Amino acid sequence: MLRMTQEDGDLDSLVRKRIRALRVAQGWSLEELASRAHLSQSTLSRIENSRRRLALDQLVTLARALDTTLDQLVETATDDVVTSPTIDSTHGRMRWTVKADPGVSVVRQRMTEPPPENPARMRAHPGREWLVVLSGTAILMLGHRRFRLETNQAAEFPTMMPHAIGADGGPCEILGIFDRDARRGHQSDSDDTQDAPR
Repeated sequence: MLRMTQEDGDLDSLVRKRIRALRVAQGWSLEELASRAHLSQSTLSRIENSRRRLALDQLVTLARALDTTLDQLVETATDDVVTSPTIDSTHGRMRWTVKADPGVSVVRQRMTEPPPENPARMRAHPGREWLVVLSGTAILMLGHRRFRLETNQAAEFPTMMPHAIGADGGPCEILGIFDRDARRGHQSDSDDTQDAPR
């Protein structure tokens, strides 16, 4: 006879709670999700209420019906919920890696200089970037276009567009989020140009 460990029991309970929470978040009744997953309403009810063993084939079907993956449905919490940044004091940056996608990184940066307005001095590379102004006012240059971003405003743009970011009228702090390609582009830029403004 298989013996269930405490961890197995915790995961079993967590998966059942997720199924119910995802169903409720969609605004679906038991009947509606059961229909989408090709299960009987009573079977789904017993799954959610721990009165029926979880079967792998049913979990796959339920994950698909709930527009998620089996991996996400059975994912367990990791011990490293809180992460510390890598600090790059030379460029005044702190960098966090986003665990959901190791290719994505988050950089907090304090800027004091305005951005270059000449597109020849701007960066362009594959990828996509998002930024949020945490304090002060930032200027985002995209080609010949100039955008003024106040505290709490955000911007999203493809990094193939020549771009630069700097401060306006005093220091500002921004949080930048880079996809894998944009991160790679910024790393190679900073390797080549060290203190060049963004």
